[in-house]
Formats: sequence, structure tokens, C-alpha cells
Amino acid sequence: MSSVSAQGVVERASAELSRRITGLGLRGRKRSPSVVERMANALCGPAAPAPPRVPRRRRPSPRPLLWNQFILDDRFLEKFFLFFNSVDRRTLAQVCTRWRDILYSSPRWWTGLIAVLDCRELRISTGCCMQRFYNSLMRRGIRGVVLISASDDDINEFIRQFPLSAHHVHAIGLKGCTITDRGLEAILDHLQVLFELELTGCNEITEAGLWACLTPRIVSLTLTDCINIADEAVGAVAQLLPSLYEFSLQAYHVTDAALGYFSPKQSASLSVLRLQSCWELTNHGVVNIVHSLPNLTVLSLSGCSKVTDEGVELLAENLPRLRSLDLSWCPRVTDSSLEYIACDLNHLEELTLDRCVHITDIGVGYISTMQTLVALYLRWCSQLRDFGVQHLCTMRSLQCLSLAGCPLLTSGGLSNLIQLRQLRELELTNCPGASPELFDYIHEHLPKCVIIE
Repeated sequence: MSSVSAQGVVERASAELSRRITGLGLRGRKRSPSVVERMANALCGPAAPAPPRVPRRRRPSPRPLLWNQFILDDRFLEKFFLFFNSVDRRTLAQVCTRWRDILYSSPRWWTGLIAVLDCRELRISTGCCMQRFYNSLMRRGIRGVVLISASDDDINEFIRQFPLSAHHVHAIGLKGCTITDRGLEAILDHLQVLFELELTGCNEITEAGLWACLTPRIVSLTLTDCINIADEAVGAVAQLLPSLYEFSLQAYHVTDAALGYFSPKQSASLSVLRLQSCWELTNHGVVNIVHSLPNLTVLSLSGCSKVTDEGVELLAENLPRLRSLDLSWCPRVTDSSLEYIACDLNHLEELTLDRCVHITDIGVGYISTMQTLVALYLRWCSQLRDFGVQHLCTMRSLQCLSLAGCPLLTSGGLSNLIQLRQLRELELTNCPGASPELFDYIHEHLPKCVIIE
């Protein structure tokens, strides 16, 4: 028999013997080598010894940091700063240079923050101080600036000291400024990436100035309390801003004709329209809105006191995409308007009816059928009673509710609001029926709801 065949026989015999021993439950028991194993060792040589087992080295545990090391540790601070908002981080950045450097290292810590500069204070500040401030805006990625009480000279100084703003500032607001059309043109020519413009209380700005300097890249425009703003200003907006997405206007002298200037240029882009205290607007203005801007999702007619139920009916029938509607301070709106809203605006999520003094429990009953409504504001609706509150308790999607200043609501009626389990904010200021006991009762049953007392 050859050595190869003998080795195979020995291996098979050894395997069979091992199987039988295992079947007898003898595995792991110390024993002497058998005859077969001795033969196998003689023919094939002894088995190679197992490699020695190298013990695993334990990773040394990190040494605990001392307090003065801990509060400067990068990993700790990265998580610590997450518990604060952008406004709080302004103070945190003044604690020490280490905290400031970490907060200034990334724009994510300053999201949504804008820089407010009072030009009366800037006039007595040194150029070096202002240069450091502008550099900090660049480091933090703050792209919104508001200038208060600025003159044409202040605008020129801002451009001179902050030249990098030309390609950095996306939004600028001018509030209570005495700048003229020349100053407005200078700042708009300088800011090459400007998308948002706000003019508040700038009484030297004229309609001719808007025609001269509005640029097509502006997508958000706010004109508030500027005495020279009237119909022609709206015409400039409609003609010069084809990509306008949001337009807010508060002007006492704007008429229905101004809303007729909007054309198909804006019908596809303009989604948010806020008209506040435009006292001359009537239902004819509403007709111009629904024909020119059928794709609106947010509409405010706050303080447009001449709009009636017929105007609201036109809105409800022709603006099916509305998500937010503000009819506050519209004294001619009655329960009929709420019936139109409930029937036609099937995607409405927010409704504001502050100071609509003719709204009653019947109108609130219509609103209570709207399953998409998330926020409802009924401040100072003087005819609302407990029966209307019972209607509100059926609105299972409602998360924000204001009944501030409703004088006829009682503590018993308000206590029914605990049925709104999903409520997250409730305003009950100036409600005679609200008491400390009521607030405690609502807190107990709605622990996740913020109650504004």
C-alpha cells in the first residue's frame, strides 16, 4: 500500500473514531492517544501546534477633562450651541474668544438673523469699529441688513465702508429714512445680488424713484407707510418685477385701479399678496385680484374696510389655492363670508378674523366644518359666545387658536377647549371669563399647549 493511500485510510479511521467518541459525550475529556492516532502521527507527522493567542490590548479610557478644559472643548460646544437660537448666540459669542471663533466659523449658527444698523449711532462710530462689524457679518454669513434713519450720505458711507456687500447682501430694509430717490438708486445699483427690498416710513421716496431703480431680480417687496406711494407705484411694481413672489403694501391712497396693473407676468410667480389698511379698496379691487392673480396662496386684506361679503365670495370662488386668508379689521364681513369660505376654500390652513364684529356663533359653525384649518384667530369678535366655542371643539386639526378679547365667553365655555388635544397655542388675553383656575385646568389637560394669558 502506498504512503498516500495509507494516509487516507488513517485519516478516515481517525475521523470515524472521533465521531463515535463525540456520540458518547466524551468531547473535551482528557485521554491518551489511541492506536490509530499514534499510527497517524507516525505516518503523517505530528499536527502543527496552534499559534499562540495574543491577548487583546485594551484601549486606554480617556482621561476626564477639567471644567476649564470642558467648556472649551470643540465637541462639547458643537452640541451645546444647538440648544440656543440665533438671537441667544449673539450673547454667547461675547463670552470668550474661543466661543466667538467657533460660532463665527459657520453660517449655520446665524440662520435667519439680520443686522440692524441705526445710522444715528453709526455717525459717531469710528471707521475701524464699523469695519470689524462688517467683517463679522461676512464671517457669520448674515445676508440681511436693515438701515434705520439713513440719509443719502449714510448710504454713500455704507457703500464705501462695506464694498463687499455688493455680492453678499441679499435683503435690505430702509426704515424711517430720509433718503431720496438718488440714495435709493445708489444702494440698489451697488447691491448686485439683492432679492428682497423693504421701504418703511421713507417719505422722500417718490413713485418716479421706484420707476427708475427697481430691478427685475427682486422677488420680495414691502412698501409700508411711505406717503408718496399710490397707484403709480403699484404700476411700477407690476411692470418692472416679472419674478415677484411676495408683495406687501400698506398705503392709504391706493385705489382699485392699481390692482388692475398686474398682468400675466405676475400670475405665475406672485404667490403672497398682503394689502394692509388700503382704505380705498372695494369689491372692484377684489375683482382685479382674482382675474390677474389666480394662483395666490396667501392673501391679506387687513384693514380694507370697504370689502364686503360679495368680495369675499369672489375670493372664495376664484382663488382655490389659498392657504392663508386675513380679513381682520373688515367690519363689513359677516357670517355669510364664512359660509363662502367654508364651502369653497378646501385647502385653507390659516384664517384671521380679528375685529370682525359681525361674526357670530353661526359663522363659527360654518368654519368648524373645515378639516384643513390649523390656525384660527378670532380676537375681539364681540358677538362670539360659548355655543361658538362648542363648535370649535370639533376641529380636530386645529393647533393654534386665539379668542383674545372676546367679552361674552365664560369660564365654563372655555373649559370645553380641553377637547382640542392637538392644540399647541391658545391665546386668552383680555377674556373676562378666563381665570387662574381655568388656566390651571387647561394646563392640566393640555400639557403641551402654550397658553397666552
